[in-house]
Amino acid sequence: MGSRMARRLLTAGHTVTGYNRTRDKAQPLVEVGMKWADSPRVVTESSDIVFSMIANNHALRAVTEGQYGIITGLSRGKIYVEMSTVSPAAIRELAQQVESKHAEMLDAPVSGSSITLDEGKLSFMVGGKKEIFDKVLPYLQAIGPKATYVGSHGLAASMKIATNLSLAVQMLAFSEGLLLAEKSGIARETAVEVLLNSVIASPMVQYRGPFVLKMPDEAIFDVNMMQKDLLLALEMGRQLDVPLPTTAITNEMLTTTRAMGLAEKDFAILFEVLARMAGMKTG
Repeated sequence: MGSRMARRLLTAGHTVTGYNRTRDKAQPLVEVGMKWADSPRVVTESSDIVFSMIANNHALRAVTEGQYGIITGLSRGKIYVEMSTVSPAAIRELAQQVESKHAEMLDAPVSGSSITLDEGKLSFMVGGKKEIFDKVLPYLQAIGPKATYVGSHGLAASMKIATNLSLAVQMLAFSEGLLLAEKSGIARETAVEVLLNSVIASPMVQYRGPFVLKMPDEAIFDVNMMQKDLLLALEMGRQLDVPLPTTAITNEMLTTTRAMGLAEKDFAILFEVLARMAGMKTG
């Protein structure tokens, strides 16, 4: 998704300097005008606003810390926008490090996928200082049309986790309804068509529901990534005394999915796991 964001910034006419741990993956962007940097620090030193989109807390530390990391390259007046889905605690700790360099930070995770990004429908939830949000807003809107300010550092991460838990829960509920209809005698394709045109068809169900008929060759958001987000949600629930029963059940289904050797599949593979448990064919 990060590469698609960079491409949208380039298309909007912005100068983009970028880094990726695997340079080959960044080459298509270099070919359309992105300047290559040899480290996150070099990106930061040559940019006024720095964006990062990382898989997890460990990967975030890898690009922010050390002599070649983002933090080292920060200085007064620079703005760092962190867009990954990581724990609120990690965001708050990172914000303190950024402020120690007299720079500013926003946490700005996204709602959507590569599909919604390509469609120009991606949205942001943003935490940090309101005046910094206002300054960065035009750049965020070059990537996606909607950005909502939610409060101080870490609250956008909390909002993203609260949002993402529903994705897997919805997928599991969609699969349950579909399998119940199919096993009663309704053709799978017909049941999918009905559900996608019913009141339960959220935007996520609209684009991921058809995956039960043909799974994509490449996962949009795989099982491991989704389970990472559910575990973040369950930890938040424990800390805040908020029961998350459907999240807990869905998390166990994702564990089942990994046990079946399907961890690299898009999390829509929950349908196949549930179908196997129901004694039904999926292919």
